[in-house]
Formats: sequence, C-alpha cells, structure tokens
Amino acid sequence: MSDVTSILSQIRSYQHQMGTRALEPNPGAFAPNRVGLEQPGVKAPSFGETLQNALEGVNGAQKNAGALAQAFELGDPRADLARVMVAAQQSQVAFRATVEVRNRLVQAYQDVMNMPL
Repeated sequence: MSDVTSILSQIRSYQHQMGTRALEPNPGAFAPNRVGLEQPGVKAPSFGETLQNALEGVNGAQKNAGALAQAFELGDPRADLARVMVAAQQSQVAFRATVEVRNRLVQAYQDVMNMPL
C-alpha cells in the first residue's frame, strides 16, 4: 500500500510543478443537467489541445530530467543526486501515464471499429 501512496504523492508533486489539477475531485465535472453555467466568452479547451498540453508537459519533464542528469554528471554543485533522481522518477511516471492513456485510446478505437452495424 505504501507503493501506491508513494506513486500518488509523486504524481501530485508532478502536477503541482506543472500547474495542473487533474487528480483533484471536481463535483460539477459530470453534471449533464447544469446547462447554461458556462462562462460567456470563455472557450473550453478541446480534447486535442488538452492532449497536446499533456504531451508538452511530459516532454518538458523528460528534458528537465535529462538536463539535471547532465549537470550532475558534469559536476554542477546545484544538481544534487536527490534532485536528479526525483526528476527522473517524475519523468518516468509521466511517460508511463502517457503510454497508458495511448493504450486505452487505441483500445477504445478498436472497440468502436469492431462494433457491428
């Protein structure tokens, strides 16, 4: 159970650094009867934009981890081992989450394509 707690805390830490709030509960997110509560003039991001932002966040985490690792290897005193390892783990968790989302999207596409007409 401590492994799950550790992974969740890493994900929350990563989200805090990226400025996202995806894991926090949003009670109004799935309320279909709340018609007309959208703010006028504010456009909700599309699925493509959301996916693009998520991929850019993963790419940024991987670049950050790589830069910290390189700085550590070059002997930069600001890049301590703990920061390098945390950045690498955050990058790995973000990448695994991205792969899992991709796998589920592919599975959903295959399910729809295999539906009888």
